[in-house]
Amino acid sequence: MAPPRPIGARVTHDAAKLIPLEAVEPAMIEALLDRAFGEDRQGKTAYKVREGVDWLPALSFAALDADDMLVGTIQTWPLALTDSQGRRHPMLMVGPVAVVPERQSEGFGHTLMAAMTSALDPQAALPQVLIGDPEYYERFGFISAPTQGWSLPGPHEKHRLMVRAPNPGVLPDEGTLGPWIG
Repeated sequence: MAPPRPIGARVTHDAAKLIPLEAVEPAMIEALLDRAFGEDRQGKTAYKVREGVDWLPALSFAALDADDMLVGTIQTWPLALTDSQGRRHPMLMVGPVAVVPERQSEGFGHTLMAAMTSALDPQAALPQVLIGDPEYYERFGFISAPTQGWSLPGPHEKHRLMVRAPNPGVLPDEGTLGPWIG
């Protein structure tokens, strides 16, 4: 396994053009997400975790191919991990990271992840959390060990709840993830 990329590392797809996700019609984003994850995706736990908040425009992107066709998106959401004392620790939820099925394994997902991580302020990078395949996200520095005592508002496989932080040792061992509201 390759070593994890440091926060801010860039991996790009030569033919990808990145644009702000807010420049894409919402219906096109929804259609891409349906194709990538299925029309039943909104019942998944990841949707419950971020319920009631909007994705962050500065950290959310779309990938266009050489023909300017929408092939992928990444959204980033404000979350909080509420610990046992009721303290809320701000975090970012990455995802969905979506690429249309016929263009997967071409590097668009890497490009989207690189865009998001490069947009983070290195002086104030919040921990990033996601629910995803360890085999894919470990290459970006995501790990599951610190999240094993965290709970979500729905079912999940513990090894798929992953976090990426400059110092994961400072994160609470236990807590509940939910939207950052007010």
